[in-house]
Amino acid sequence: MRLGVLDIGSNTGHLLVVDAHGGAAPSPASSYKEPLRLAEHLDADGAVNEAGTAALTAFVADALALAEDKGCEEIYAFATSAVREAVNGDAVLDHVFHQTGARIKVLSGEDEARLTFLAVRRWFGWSSGRLGVFDIGGGSLEVAAGAAEAPDVAWSLPLGAGRLARTYFSAGRPDEDQLRELRRSIRADIARDAGTLLRGGPLDHAVATSKTFRSLSRICGAAPSSEGLHVRRLLQADVLESWLPKLVEMSREEIAELPGVSPDRAHQVVAGAFVASAVFDIFDITEVEICPWALREGIILDRLDKLSLLD
Repeated sequence: MRLGVLDIGSNTGHLLVVDAHGGAAPSPASSYKEPLRLAEHLDADGAVNEAGTAALTAFVADALALAEDKGCEEIYAFATSAVREAVNGDAVLDHVFHQTGARIKVLSGEDEARLTFLAVRRWFGWSSGRLGVFDIGGGSLEVAAGAAEAPDVAWSLPLGAGRLARTYFSAGRPDEDQLRELRRSIRADIARDAGTLLRGGPLDHAVATSKTFRSLSRICGAAPSSEGLHVRRLLQADVLESWLPKLVEMSREEIAELPGVSPDRAHQVVAGAFVASAVFDIFDITEVEICPWALREGIILDRLDKLSLLD
């Protein structure tokens, strides 16, 4: 069957159309995305502003039209951190529904982590043993670990690259005291619940997903996307640490010219690098492998699993 997954993230709106059936990998048929930056369209009270609401509504309308053109039998629409935490999130989604007819489900942070873990497990398989999965999004960091298809532990922290960039980098490069506070705050937040993962024993395979980790891996020398999905791509802790002070000194324009960095996300790279560095240190990881599947694929696989139970 042909499915559409409409992902309203903190950075980007993304429609992924796939041909999918049980027992096979979803095959991408079409993709449409726009840089919504909802995490940066929050006002002082934590509400999505009019510009953000208008951009979201227009994107959803266009995505639904494309999904119809591509013959989607079903569309699964979901929103993550920015909408989940906005004080007017329900009102924004009601507005989108009345304007477009699309009902968008808000995923919890735990569900984000769980479904991303499912996608990574299916990609790498049982040979990965105890698997740890880390995902830096625009609004949040998801962490999950376990030895089965469902993780033993899964949680979400408000440490997305877009959120931190808005807080610490909106006025330009922070001074040394602000950078030290950023580093301290990130590490304290991650360490607070790190024991729930560490008590389960060492990870056999540490994996990272999504755009921030992919960009950092490209900066640090991983193969470009043009070499295909099945090329092994790593982000190594020591290489990232050697890059971090250089990234701090670079302008946004200089960062945008680095491999794997899109201009609309260049302002988030340094914040994301601080989060990735903290993940390496706190969970005692020397490298992560980049997985091409993440939350959207997890949504698709979960849906196929539920459909197979009905057959």
